[in-house]
Amino acid sequence: MDRRRFLLTSLARNARWASRRRRACAAEVRMRLIGLVIVHAVILAFGSLIVEAQTGKVWRIGLMHVGLDHVPPSLVPLREELRALGYVDGRNIRLDFRNLVDQAVANVTAQQFVRDQVDLIVAFEEQAMRGVKAATSSIPVVFVHLVDPVADGFVESLAHPGGNATGFITWAISPSKQIELFSEVVPRPRRIMVLVDPKDSVARRALPELRNAGATLRIQAVEHDVTTASDIERILGAADRRKVDGVPILSPTIWTNFPSLVLRLTKERRLPLVSHRKEWVQQGALFSYAPDLAAIGRLAAPYVTKILNGTKPGDLPVQEPTKFEIVINLKTAKALGLTIPPSLLLRADQVIE
Repeated sequence: MDRRRFLLTSLARNARWASRRRRACAAEVRMRLIGLVIVHAVILAFGSLIVEAQTGKVWRIGLMHVGLDHVPPSLVPLREELRALGYVDGRNIRLDFRNLVDQAVANVTAQQFVRDQVDLIVAFEEQAMRGVKAATSSIPVVFVHLVDPVADGFVESLAHPGGNATGFITWAISPSKQIELFSEVVPRPRRIMVLVDPKDSVARRALPELRNAGATLRIQAVEHDVTTASDIERILGAADRRKVDGVPILSPTIWTNFPSLVLRLTKERRLPLVSHRKEWVQQGALFSYAPDLAAIGRLAAPYVTKILNGTKPGDLPVQEPTKFEIVINLKTAKALGLTIPPSLLLRADQVIE
């Protein structure tokens, strides 16, 4: 009996010890998890202070974009991602964003940034990049939303940019894909009105592909040279829906300088507008086939920080988009009397109703 009582007592004691040990281990795990959460929060909250303490420098970054009636969709995500990386505007960096009216002002602004000796320039789209290219060959540059920086002479190659600039190809225009989608949206299209800035090298390179695509699909491309707002008002203002099935725009200078005008006139004349980005579709264009521009801004932030920390721009490869989105404005389609095929709606990444 004594032996049995002894065994039972020992078993109970061991069970109590094991229970206390489990509770202690669980408490220890909880404390470690709480500690990790606190450390992570501290890093996020004070990451910029750490960067500032390491460098003791306030970096000056000039940002340029042409197009007074809009800002690039990638601007806010770029700011947010820089902050997440520990670079906070007004604390350890100073972001000087300039929204400009045209190429001439972009040239002057780039020269001003050079005189101010900024540490880095972010150039949104071709016009800003042309101004920067003419102004400096030494200040580091990250470009965003270009079409073909090699053909335009901004970098030596995509894999090895060389020089003082690198960045992100965003548009990578595919006129053939746009026309192919257009032929699915508009039944039996016969004629499209193509607005082209004759001074825009991007449009000159894209035209042959668009012509070939049109010929394959038996769609006549009627080209109109435009460089000013009055040119656009004259051409689009006289357009007849019975003679024009749609309007694609190939020139970045047109879509950056005159977006509101193009959107307003195509809506007034009831012309299906083929867009280069989803933000236009949200404002009334019929559809777009393009990358997510906001995502490009987030991707550009690490390039900026790497360069600020000593990496040469010429050693960072130019990045190309890997995903293109189809965005359709169903409300616009209904207003134009168009029925979007269900097969295309299923393929769309976003449908605006």
